[in-house]
Amino acid sequence: MEYQVEYQEIAAHDLASQAEAVCKDGKYTITAMFANDERCINGHFIIYCIFAGEGIFKGLRAVFKSDEGLGFPSLTPAFPSTAWYEREIHDLFGLVPIGHPDLRRLVLHENWPLERYPLRKDFAMDTHVPEDNVSYPMVSVHGDGVFEVPVGPIHAGIIEPGHFRFSQAGEQIINVDAKLFFTHRGIEKGVEGMPIELATYRAERICGACSVSHGISYAQAIEGMAHIEIPQQAQYIRGLVGELERLYNHVGDIGNLCAGLGFAVGASHGSRLKELLMRLNERVTGSRFLRGMVIPGGVSLNITPQISQEIQQTCDKLAEEFVDLMELLHDNNAFLDRVNGTGILTRKAALDLGVVGVAARASGIDRDLRRDHAYSIYKNLKFTVPIQTSGDVAARLWLRADEVEQSLQMIRQIIQNMPGRQGGLKIDIPKIKPYSSGLGYSESARGSNLHWLMVGENNTIYRYAVRSASYPNWIAVTVACPGNIISDFPLINKSFELCYACLDR
Repeated sequence: MEYQVEYQEIAAHDLASQAEAVCKDGKYTITAMFANDERCINGHFIIYCIFAGEGIFKGLRAVFKSDEGLGFPSLTPAFPSTAWYEREIHDLFGLVPIGHPDLRRLVLHENWPLERYPLRKDFAMDTHVPEDNVSYPMVSVHGDGVFEVPVGPIHAGIIEPGHFRFSQAGEQIINVDAKLFFTHRGIEKGVEGMPIELATYRAERICGACSVSHGISYAQAIEGMAHIEIPQQAQYIRGLVGELERLYNHVGDIGNLCAGLGFAVGASHGSRLKELLMRLNERVTGSRFLRGMVIPGGVSLNITPQISQEIQQTCDKLAEEFVDLMELLHDNNAFLDRVNGTGILTRKAALDLGVVGVAARASGIDRDLRRDHAYSIYKNLKFTVPIQTSGDVAARLWLRADEVEQSLQMIRQIIQNMPGRQGGLKIDIPKIKPYSSGLGYSESARGSNLHWLMVGENNTIYRYAVRSASYPNWIAVTVACPGNIISDFPLINKSFELCYACLDR
């Protein structure tokens, strides 16, 4: 099946060496890493390490034998992209990555007591946890003329919480340390034991702006375990709403980027075009955020000829006015001076950190799940994956503009070739073999979203693990900032356009 992963079972103490063996020829990269408490199934904790290759995923299943303790060799020295994965595994399961260079807390903050591991099965959801005061040292630079500037976690505006600690000399940024996960919602714990259909509503609300992408990833994980293929019309509709989601995000992100450097005309223009698309979303699905359309087994609503016509008319209007917006930016030297050469993320840094989506493609990494691991209707669409190489704010901006054009072309193809209601919109999910696992994925506006699911008895959730696109990309923001002036931080941050909620799952 399309969404199945073949796992090689190994001992936990061999994880680092086996991961290096998988990646040694450059054909595979680590794309996700998470733990599972399977003691009530087989008596062990397990770490799953997922690798992405050319059109295929493969995995390592590292088993902690009861007589070997809970330590495992850290992958971080060889694979920097695993640094956060291992910190999260340590926080939530108590498994120890030996040799990790920075084992500060990640998900849990100072008020959470030591040695309480919330994703272990013997930790009940209603457990009362007393407040503690655990030390969390921020990384800073010391020396003559160096000082610190704290930003957040409360920001000036309607924005989620995140704390950034700048070390700088004058206005020049030397280092940035980020502390996030302030509003962690415990979604992965909260869905344990929940019927898989009911948990759909939690999955699509992981991120407000990527409801379709998260919904598709979650649904595909289930459909892979159930060995079913959804109706063709449902595949077309999923592709359609996926590209509508990409459109309103990219158009809005371009406007937000203008706001990051105080270019009010561009910000207003982008906001107006985004509003045009969000009103269309409501007409198509009943939700400005496209919620409720993607469900396990298919979709909940059909696209009528009248709605198809409205989509095409809106896209035609957007295409015309979007050209005006981009010309406004291309012709403004003051704007170009701020974005060119600012916030550079080198290709090597992007590769080392496992960066995905626009941020990766703007640094010359030619990856897109819609093409490389084609799912849903993308196998039948003709499109180009735009690439930029300069890795700066400008590259991330122009790449989004190029992707807007590609999405408009894909939407036209989908509407022209949509088969109608032949074969229905949804098929029922059969009984899934208990303790089966499945991987679902999609390419959101921010990059690849991966959802891994293990079902328990009676089609309920045993373990749910999410690696959102923002997860590997947040670290890249702190890497792109040094060498720039602090007043460019809002601009650099907005050029990545990452989501706090995708972390706070």
